[in-house]
Order: sequence, then C-alpha cells, then structure tokens
Amino acid sequence: MDKITVKGLKLFAYHGVNPEEKENGQSFIIDVDYYLELEKPCKTDNVEDTVSYAKAVKIIQKVFTEKSYDLIEKAAEVIAQALLSEFKEIQKVKVTVKKPEAPVKAEFDYMAVKITRKRK
Repeated sequence: MDKITVKGLKLFAYHGVNPEEKENGQSFIIDVDYYLELEKPCKTDNVEDTVSYAKAVKIIQKVFTEKSYDLIEKAAEVIAQALLSEFKEIQKVKVTVKKPEAPVKAEFDYMAVKITRKRK
C-alpha cells in the first residue's frame, strides 16, 4: 500500500483541559500519513484519481478547529475518522497531534499523541 504524508501542519485551536487553554487557545502541529493505492494516479497523472493532500488538509483544518476537545487524543481521533469517512480510497491513517505549548513546567519540544486507524 502507498502513502501520502502531510507533515508539520500548523493550526491554532482551543483544545485542553485547563480553562486558559480553552479561552486563549494555542498552536498545534499535525502530521498525517494516509494509505491508499496510488497505482492509477501514477499512470494517469490525474489529481481526480488520488486523494489530494489539498482536500485532505481542508478536512483536517475543518474538524480540528470546529470544536474544542479536552484531550488531543480525541482531536486526533476526529481527524482520523473524518478522513476515513470522507475518502473511501483511504485504507489506513496515522495521525500525530503535537502540542508544543502544553502547560507543563518542564523544558520540551512538544507533547504528542499518535494514533493509527484502519478501515473496517
């Protein structure tokens, strides 16, 4: 199976358990790998024969920012399920949601959740 990657997508949202996270929001970084057969678009060179990353990004942006979640685990799940629901060609998706501004008193690059979901 082939893979398309969206890496380092920066979005601003209001996810978190603390009141200030829900009120002020923060930046998140999202990585998505989605798996599908790419033999046809490799032959035809036609964007209609693939799941374009531009369309995938629009879905990710929409579902990640339209609601507020306590957990980034839930936000990652919403992204995965939206991509599987919207694009029947996608067989598997891996979603990483990074929270570089997590309210933790420590020096770190980011906290993150990574999930994998497959079409049933």
